[in-house]
Amino acid sequence: MTDDEGNALYVGAKVGLICDGAVRTILRDDIPEIPFPGFWDLPGGGREPGESPEDCALREVEEEVGLRIAPGRLVWRSEHPSQHMPGGVTVFYLAEIAAEEVAAVRFGDEGQGWRMMAVETFLGHPQAVPFLQDRLRGALAGVGWGPF
Repeated sequence: MTDDEGNALYVGAKVGLICDGAVRTILRDDIPEIPFPGFWDLPGGGREPGESPEDCALREVEEEVGLRIAPGRLVWRSEHPSQHMPGGVTVFYLAEIAAEEVAAVRFGDEGQGWRMMAVETFLGHPQAVPFLQDRLRGALAGVGWGPF
């Protein structure tokens, strides 16, 4: 899937927000119409028309957890085939957040709840979105943040 100029079609973005060895997670709604109902997810979602993948990621973080992250804080970027839109490309980012930002999180209107989950727990959790476990593990290894 490509745009009118033959470039990869970016369809969405996800962000691993890390603080003191924990990752910000969202418990997805438990409705059968969505992918991975009732699973632990990471902030992110679909790209809006005209958005860059980075703009999508930053908007989704603000909408879902109420945090404004400056683009320069995104320390990792990797591209992956979309799991939900064949031929599309999604982008995975990694950013570090401070304890004060965790305390300031406000939960958006999607999902059942949120929590800071130990990275090791998320990476091995049977109810975490599997491909996001792989992407987070790869990003953490790529920036040298722990032996995960």
